[in-house]
Amino acid sequence: MVKFGYTILYVNDVSKSVEFYENSFGFIRKFITPENDYGELLSGETTISFASKNLANSNLKKGFIESNLNQNPFAIEIGLVTENVAETVLNAQKFGAIVLEEPKIKPWGQTVAYIRDIDGFLIEICTPIS
Repeated sequence: MVKFGYTILYVNDVSKSVEFYENSFGFIRKFITPENDYGELLSGETTISFASKNLANSNLKKGFIESNLNQNPFAIEIGLVTENVAETVLNAQKFGAIVLEEPKIKPWGQTVAYIRDIDGFLIEICTPIS
């Protein structure tokens, strides 16, 4: 059986990115390497990880497309589930998140908002689906 283990975001500064997620969403730091090139957060059932762009380049010899706040986000998002979307969005904004879409109630009853983190990654913040 295959199990989804983690998502790794390639970032400029691992410590700074980990701190953003700790402060914005209350996740708990699992560890950061002494070289500050990789870190993980305890975020529920799935781990959110961060790797420096230098480490990513050493693993992917042909390179990769970097997330950039000056460009549109990638066609992928991290989904974070909470009972209070508006409060979570405001808190993340205090720590540098950019709001793309304010909280809206979808036809199926779920409240959804979209932000970008300090590295430009797209985050959906939503209520659980009933």
